[in-house]
Amino acid sequence: MPSTFDFSTDTPAQSAVDFLAEKTGLRKARIKDAMNKGACWWTVKGKQLRLRRASKPIPAGTRVQLYYDESVLAREPGDARLILDKGRYSIWYKPHGMLAQGSQWGDHCSLLRQVELEQKRDCFLVHRLDADAAGLMIIAHDPRAAASLSQLFQKRDLEKYYLARVKGELIANDLRLDQPLDGKESVSVVNTLDITGDKSSTLINVKIETGRKHQIRRHLAGAGHPILNDRIYGAAGKQPLQLLAYQLAFCCPLTKQQLRVELPDDLRLE
Repeated sequence: MPSTFDFSTDTPAQSAVDFLAEKTGLRKARIKDAMNKGACWWTVKGKQLRLRRASKPIPAGTRVQLYYDESVLAREPGDARLILDKGRYSIWYKPHGMLAQGSQWGDHCSLLRQVELEQKRDCFLVHRLDADAAGLMIIAHDPRAAASLSQLFQKRDLEKYYLARVKGELIANDLRLDQPLDGKESVSVVNTLDITGDKSSTLINVKIETGRKHQIRRHLAGAGHPILNDRIYGAAGKQPLQLLAYQLAFCCPLTKQQLRVELPDDLRLE
């Protein structure tokens, strides 16, 4: 069962792992593993930060939290792939099931952490992509680049294209799905790419003009064509959600260069 441990030190502790072993009764090896995977937090100068170093001395009066869930810690991260490196930011393929960033229970299965470990440099999340979906994501490597790139998404100055395979026959030519979501304007533009011979499914291209939570999934389900293997808005299946962010187009705010980045064919939906 998941367990949450929350303690404050009365006196200086010899090390984080010794302190937590004494307080939780867990073995030190398990605590070290949880710390390495981002499940341990401490409050420093009013900020809650991940605590990864098992040997870190804990000052008196420090709040330490451990979010321990063996099922989360046992998960294996997927394999992200570097698509384009622009120095101050990079663009990656996030596989199905991988989180964009971690949660309080750990971050070892997140894209952000995997890039940090692989690149050995600072990483900042610029935007999000559903854990169930796969596709292109931008990771910034300094705060100013992160702020500039985030503005592209906030001002809708970046074009985002998705591939999706949906249930049934969907004939669409710039079909505009604009049902408001959560009381906010939401626009998805759909074009048909291919329909299976038995008309059981359709491969579509979707351009989104807004970025609401689960926007494409909700719009297509509302239109009567849920994405295949959508466990929330359709029917779960053995395969991953058939939704892929495959293309980004924007003017780089750092170099003023026009960029259009696409996934290679081997990562596309069939």
